[in-house]
Amino acid sequence: MTRKIGLALGSGSARGWSHIGVIQGLRDEGIPIDMVCGTSIGSIVGGALAAGTLDQLDEWVRELSWSDVIGFIDVMFPRSGFIEGEKIINFFKERLADPNIEDLSMPFAAVATDLMSGREVWLRNGSLMDAVRASMSMPGIFVPFKQDTQWLVDGGLVNPVPVSLCRAMGADIVIAVNLNSGIMGKHRIKKNSRRKAPSKKRGRATGKLREQLASYLDNTVKRGKALIPAGFGAGNADRSPSIFEVMATSTNIMQDRITRQRLAGDPPDLLISPRLAHIGLLEFNRADETIKEGRRSLELMLPLLKDITG
Repeated sequence: MTRKIGLALGSGSARGWSHIGVIQGLRDEGIPIDMVCGTSIGSIVGGALAAGTLDQLDEWVRELSWSDVIGFIDVMFPRSGFIEGEKIINFFKERLADPNIEDLSMPFAAVATDLMSGREVWLRNGSLMDAVRASMSMPGIFVPFKQDTQWLVDGGLVNPVPVSLCRAMGADIVIAVNLNSGIMGKHRIKKNSRRKAPSKKRGRATGKLREQLASYLDNTVKRGKALIPAGFGAGNADRSPSIFEVMATSTNIMQDRITRQRLAGDPPDLLISPRLAHIGLLEFNRADETIKEGRRSLELMLPLLKDITG
């Protein structure tokens, strides 16, 4: 009897492009994937795999620049999140299509969280892009996604590496990719540098808010001081963390703890852990190195993987 292999792709924002490298490595080794599930960024890559558009996604993300990332930020007045998310999803619909999950050539599911009840939600039918949008709705960054009577947010709040979902889908062997390994407590401390004084002018229009946020992100991310936990340490003790550093690091702390608990209770047959603690929350423009690290991390585990699947 042939055993079914399931792939559980974890959450981790920009670190998630490493999933592409893992999948490409599995493909090159001739290891079949019978089903895939994902949380947050894992749902994007997993959805592309199930839809047969992974190569197109790979080509696109390698060409991403920081200005492209800024261009996808459709900032709204911060009622429940800074980013509406429509620009990103519409782009995916145009480039990667939007089939129904039940019509995909490979079984697929995404994980989201019910904001009201805190319950884990498994998205296994309907629009693929709606499932992706719900699964990646990081609190504070993205506006929650409304599905029927539910407001859905990032699945990483409850199940950062969806091993349990993969088993529920019928996988006999689960290969999991954990993007949260080593993200806390092992970062390189960077020296502090002088910062430009922020402008005192505050626009009231959405367009002005977008320009201010884009300018802020552009300046801080390029200097390695925002959205990157490595920015904390003795060298930065004289300044208070920015709002984005607070959100990013708080999310990392939470996902690190939840990931440890979930994997201890339901361990995969093989756990792949790319070393990507240096990649910031929104540094999606660093795809080349994250994909390369995903492939490297898989190659390290190949002897064990072949023993498990042989």
